[in-house]
Amino acid sequence: MKNKLRKKYILKRDELPSNKIEEFSLEIANKLLQLPIWDLEYYHLFLSITEKKEIDTEFILHILQGKDKNVILSKSDFKTRKLNNFLLTDSTVIRKNEWNIPEPVDGIEISSEKIDVVFVPLLAFDLNGHRLGYGKGFYDIFLASCKPNVIKVGVSFFEAENSIPGLETSDIALDFCVTPHKTYIF
Repeated sequence: MKNKLRKKYILKRDELPSNKIEEFSLEIANKLLQLPIWDLEYYHLFLSITEKKEIDTEFILHILQGKDKNVILSKSDFKTRKLNNFLLTDSTVIRKNEWNIPEPVDGIEISSEKIDVVFVPLLAFDLNGHRLGYGKGFYDIFLASCKPNVIKVGVSFFEAENSIPGLETSDIALDFCVTPHKTYIF
């Protein structure tokens, strides 16, 4: 069931023209400004895999930098399925890994317990805040290592499904999900 839903949303994303991706990404970033999350310090942001037509997070990055926030980027360790987190600085070098994920090469490592807000990538989500990712579990492992009150903000081009099938106990729900047309609060 999950794989069927994954395929559906990968196809929906593939059908989006690049001008819509840019327009929707900007609308999502603007809607994020209305969330009660901006008085904190450490914000984890994923960098978009353009080949997979993910939300362009550059707009969110500009907001964070404009508000002088500490931006944390991660580097994926495919052996352990863990994310190693680094502070974004002027000297941070970003390179795409073999899966086209833009990542910091190295830098100042930041403990996941320090992070206040995580912008969470996803393919689909449901009305209860459960998300469907690519299925590797990176973000569930990462979110479990964050402090219990970390704020989890999903971003999606598409509206919520009624429910995500086959949830596991390791699946961590979102606090918010923002789409171009609506903000969901869980």
